[in-house]
Amino acid sequence: MINLSDYTAAIFDMDGLLIDSEPLWQDAEIATYAPWDVPVTRELCRATAGRRIDEVLSLWHERFDWQGPPVEEMVERVLAEVTRLILERGQPLPGVHRTMRQLRDAGLKLAIASSSPPALIEAVVGKLDLAALLDLTHSGIHEARGKPDPAVFLTTAEKLGVEPGRCLVFEDAPAGVSAGKAAGMTVIAVPSVFEPDDPGIQAADRVLNSLMEFIDGAAAPHES
Repeated sequence: MINLSDYTAAIFDMDGLLIDSEPLWQDAEIATYAPWDVPVTRELCRATAGRRIDEVLSLWHERFDWQGPPVEEMVERVLAEVTRLILERGQPLPGVHRTMRQLRDAGLKLAIASSSPPALIEAVVGKLDLAALLDLTHSGIHEARGKPDPAVFLTTAEKLGVEPGRCLVFEDAPAGVSAGKAAGMTVIAVPSVFEPDDPGIQAADRVLNSLMEFIDGAAAPHES
């Protein structure tokens, strides 16, 4: 069981954890690259979930010998489309508000640390009405390297004024789990597009099927 008295802050990933946006990211990436006949598939999108979009597209451009617009332009196109889709169709995942309120009531500071850019984080916070529950948000765009590098979590902890070891991280993807563990934080994985037995998910300290399990007190150690 998680003893909340051991922690001072809880840091949340965003896409696929707070909002059901991972399929929407896939839709946006596939649609944006379709005019250039680039074979972007859901499997390819899934494999890079949780990573910064500029880093992902750079990998694709190298892999597919890209001859179209530069990475920076394609990033803006993907972001415009995914923002449109999230505002139109995105929904909070089960237990988001109740989990945040539970942690807030326990005296923890709350933050979002996401690979998404600030404008998209702001849009999701507004759509889900989370601003009153959060102390701050931080984007991995501001770091030299994105997840699985721990920088986004370490900077968030520093901004909160909390030691990394006193931070509880909620993540849905292996890249984020790796980042949280590398930061020296306790990580709870709530996988969305990854299977619970994925090795990258199993590296977390706890694995839940839903944030509702955390609310119900089911944050027990997973079987290895």
